[in-house]
Amino acid sequence: MDIEQFRNYCLSFEGVTEKTPFGKFATRFSSVLVFYVCGHMFCMTDIDDFHYAVVKNTPEKIAELHESRRSCERQRNMSAKYWIQLNFGGDISAAEILRLVEQSYQIVKAKYSK
Repeated sequence: MDIEQFRNYCLSFEGVTEKTPFGKFATRFSSVLVFYVCGHMFCMTDIDDFHYAVVKNTPEKIAELHESRRSCERQRNMSAKYWIQLNFGGDISAAEILRLVEQSYQIVKAKYSK
């Protein structure tokens, strides 16, 4: 999977928008692409260094992923309770990462839909 395939997958969900909002804080973050639903983040990745995706999930699922997968890391700039970094090419398949992206989308959409 490449960045364009991943981007198209994220944009295929209803109501999704994308931005690169972090460049205003530091130029090294200008390549971080963030996907939103209902105006809230559900996934992010780095366009220039496409080797991971950061997604939101439940604390229980995040704990399970940390325990069972070496390719899942704590995301240092987000709440470790709700966000996890999924590294491509490790012991978590691309298909599973895509399922977790969809779960993240569903969690955020359910929380913020009126």
